[in-house]
Amino acid sequence: MGNDLKFAIECRTKGDINCIELSGYLDAHTAPQLEDEIHDLVKSGKNKIIVNFNNLDYISSAGLGVFMAFIEDVRFSGGDIKLSSMRPKVFSVFDLLGFPVLFDIVQNDEAAIEKFNLNPINGNE
Repeated sequence: MGNDLKFAIECRTKGDINCIELSGYLDAHTAPQLEDEIHDLVKSGKNKIIVNFNNLDYISSAGLGVFMAFIEDVRFSGGDIKLSSMRPKVFSVFDLLGFPVLFDIVQNDEAAIEKFNLNPINGNE
């Protein structure tokens, strides 16, 4: 069974912003769950996404790949994926692979929401 039991995704909506909270282990076994979650959001036109890592203990390259897989589509549709509340050891993995250049990585959800509000997205719906 591995770490499957340790992974969970929780979704919340704040206005037009969707917050995905991750907990446990995000690896090759659990990444498809996150992929499905983001895919469903994007497919239904929800392109302002915050991913909160506060309770995430571990991320593998497969987990990182999920974000890379969607970021172009999300930005192309005028949205963004902001990453918040990373623990130092999770951040160091993102940092090592140059993610801070590609993604907004912020302290908390409030900071991410603020960034969305500071950069209003044009041409919505």
